Amino acid sequence: MEIILKQDVKNLGYKDELVKVKPGYARNFLIPRGLATAADASKKKALTELLKQRAHKEEKLKKDAQAIAETLQSKAVKVTAKVGDSGKIFGSVNALQLAEALAKQGVTVDRKNITMNEESIKTLGTYDASLRLHKEVIVKLQFEVVAE
Repeated sequence: MEIILKQDVKNLGYKDELVKVKPGYARNFLIPRGLATAADASKKKALTELLKQRAHKEEKLKKDAQAIAETLQSKAVKVTAKVGDSGKIFGSVNALQLAEALAKQGVTVDRKNITMNEESIKTLGTYDASLRLHKEVIVKLQFEVVAE
């Protein structure tokens, strides 16, 4: 069954993308939750017109994301955390704290677009994360967790 996505769906596709899925997945999950709509001839035609108009704007967003990616490659990101006597962090470092550290350096990234490579960060050190700035621009970022 062909559907048109209304929102980004992880591991399936992005907004306004025509995707083929199994009928049960579409009828029972995607359509009732408002994530997609069934694709008929008129909706496909409207989608192609919308995509033509959006192509120019999308190219500008991609260029901006690539510029941000280049600036992130040159920056050293440090996340501060409270540390006990044994060197362990109180709690853990997550995507929200990394987003705040990036915001202090002038780069705004939504925390939902940050994927930490480690399950939970509970000690000081250097770690990796992936930032999805655009659907075609994904940046690997190294950050350091330091004591407050």
